[in-house]
Parts: sequence; structure tokens; C-alpha cells
Amino acid sequence: MKNESLNIVILGLSITSSWGNGHATTFRGLVRELNKRGHRILFLERDVPWYSSNRDLPDPEFCDLALYQSIDDLKKYFTDQVREADMVMVGSYVPEGVEVGNWVMQTAQGIKAFYDIDTPVTLAKLAREDYEYLDPSLIPQYDLYLSFTGGPTLEKLEKEYGSPMARPLYCSFDPELYFPEDTPKVWDLGYLGTYSADRQPPLQKLMLDTAGYWKSGKFVVAGPQYPETIQWPTNVQHIQHLPPAGHRLFYNSQRFTLNITRADMIKAGFSPSVRLFEAAACGTPIISDYWQGLDEIFDFDDEILVSYSAEDTLVFLQDLPETERQAIGERARQKVLANHTAAHRALELEQYVKSLVTA
Repeated sequence: MKNESLNIVILGLSITSSWGNGHATTFRGLVRELNKRGHRILFLERDVPWYSSNRDLPDPEFCDLALYQSIDDLKKYFTDQVREADMVMVGSYVPEGVEVGNWVMQTAQGIKAFYDIDTPVTLAKLAREDYEYLDPSLIPQYDLYLSFTGGPTLEKLEKEYGSPMARPLYCSFDPELYFPEDTPKVWDLGYLGTYSADRQPPLQKLMLDTAGYWKSGKFVVAGPQYPETIQWPTNVQHIQHLPPAGHRLFYNSQRFTLNITRADMIKAGFSPSVRLFEAAACGTPIISDYWQGLDEIFDFDDEILVSYSAEDTLVFLQDLPETERQAIGERARQKVLANHTAAHRALELEQYVKSLVTA
């Protein structure tokens, strides 16, 4: 389909600001690679104060960008673009997403897709009748449901919610931005992630308790919204916000990096995070919590290390030979280069669209 240029409109949470969300980096990678393959993209983003004051990519070169203030703005200024697009994609957590989705259904004449970057969270919200950005009645109307989660969740979306076509579109990374560098190791173990209440207990167990056991070890947590009440151990550094431009150096400055998964994602399984792929691309060995499907992404002990306790983490940090530490990181890097770049996602999306067009 590379020679068949598509006109795509995306209504997403944000592409201009990565502050407190992982959507921006996902959209940036996907849109950039779609643009490289000759497709035209208009990205529509709700102009909200917490992103407007934290924009690290205010003017992306790989797509047209428009900020809007309200649903009325969308209807007034972008009805023609949505009507004429070959595909209109609505993302999860878009403000007033149900109203946006209904407007897209009434307006768009091309393929209508929902890109769920938060699938387990979405399904948990639907189960408790929280329709913040998606109503169950919309799911059968979207021609394509793109999900950050694979496995049994896809069947659930089709059989229980009536999606005509649910397919995985995992997060990804850009190999031009994430790669190994010969950088001094500042920390023994690091973690990159916005605070969430359900991730804090495993962070405590797998890192902070470890730091308490190993006083001479050096640890770091990077991410916003952590409560001031958290008592960080003296050997744990906290960085408030680390923009994407600093992620590569951050990963390369760690001997190991920690991956922690949201509770809803663990329950659903098959939900790799972008941090997994970014860290692996840098050749930094990953210590992760366990969830179903992780071994379909990486081979345990060979490409990733799984920890269930502070004691497990400490063994990895103190006892793993340096040659094996480096080998684990390199094997994971080769795995993600072969399967999980943004270019892979753009091609997958093309294939899904092609199957709809030719059906």
C-alpha cells in the first residue's frame, strides 16, 4: 500500500506534549512512519492548559497539526476534513471522546477506527459504566478497534462488545532515537513512569525496598505527580519530569531498568509498555514484574529478567556477571529491532486498512 497514499485524520489525546502521558510518543512514532510511507495526516488535539504549558513538540514536521477548543470548534472548522478522509482515527482519553466519536460516525465517509492506547483501563471503565471517552454503543460502529493489548482481550472486544474487527497495534519505539551509547553508569537501577496508585506498591517492593537493603546501591525514579508524602530512601533520586529527549541518556546511564505495569494491564496481560521497547532498544537490561504474555515479547532470563520481590531484584543487581548483563540487554535490543519499531506499526496499520478495503 506504500504507493496508495491515504488521507488520515487523527483525533488524539496529545502529540505536542508528553507531559504525564505516553500517548504523545506513540502517536509521534506512528504518524512519522506513516508520513514516511507517503500518507497525509492531520492531527487534531484538544487545547488544554496542562499540555499547552508543557509542549515539547509544538510543531511536528511529519503531520499537519490543529488545536481545537471544543466540539463546536471541530464541527465548525474540520467537518470537511473528517468527511473526506480515507480514515478517521479517534484515540482513547480524548476529551469528550463519546461526543467526538458520535460526530465522527455522523460525518466520516471513510474508515472509522478507535485507537485504544489504554485498553485494559478502558474495559475496566466500561465494566463499571464509566463512559468517559468511549460508550459501548460506539464500539460496533468503529470499523476497526486498534488495541494496545493483544491476546484474549481482542476476542472479548469482538464477541462481547461487537467490534467488527479488533486488532493489536502495540506501542513502539524509534531506533533513530533509542540506541546504546557508551555512557557512564550513574545508577544501578532506574524507573521511568508517571505516578499511579496501583503501580506504587510494586515500585516499593521491587525497587525502594531493594534500595533499603542495599545502602550503597544507586537508584532513580523519573516521573511527575508523585505525592510529596512519599519518603524516598536516601539512595533513591527522584526526577520530576523527564521529556522524551532525555530518555535515551536516562536508560543508558543505568545498569538495569525496572518495568512496572498498571494493575488493569496485568489483569488483561499482553500489554507491553513503550518503556519496555525504549529501554530494550538502548540495550539496557530490563527487570520486570510478571504478566501473562510477557514471554511472547521477550524470552525470560535470556532477554528479560522477572522479579517477584526485593530479594529477586537484589540478586540480579549484585550477582549477575557483567558479560551476562550486557548479553541480556543486547538480545532484547535485537528482538525489538526485529519486531517493535514504529515502522512495524505503520506497516501493520496499512495491512489492517487494506484488509478492510478489500473485504
